[in-house]
Amino acid sequence: MKLGIVIHSSEPETAWNAVRLGNFALGEGDEVKVFLIGPGVDAEANSTQKFPVHDALQTFMDAGGQILACGSCLKVRSREGTELCPLSTMKDLYEIIRDSDKVISF
Repeated sequence: MKLGIVIHSSEPETAWNAVRLGNFALGEGDEVKVFLIGPGVDAEANSTQKFPVHDALQTFMDAGGQILACGSCLKVRSREGTELCPLSTMKDLYEIIRDSDKVISF
């Protein structure tokens, strides 16, 4: 299955659970892409000891998942993409939606 996960929340527990789902799906052999949009682009930076979002994202990338971050949303926050969460576009989000068998939003 091809799974698209859209993360709109920067709240650590929500983002952490979304990425945990992505990691589980990768472990099941699925292809998974995560798109961070709106406040979700802050998810990596809002990692906490209790909800280690950054570590979950790194595990996701290391397992073959793809993470993209909305460039306009980063720009509004005066931020740039990172190696872990590279800058992307609405075209990338559209392609995730178009090409996925399932899309879930957090």
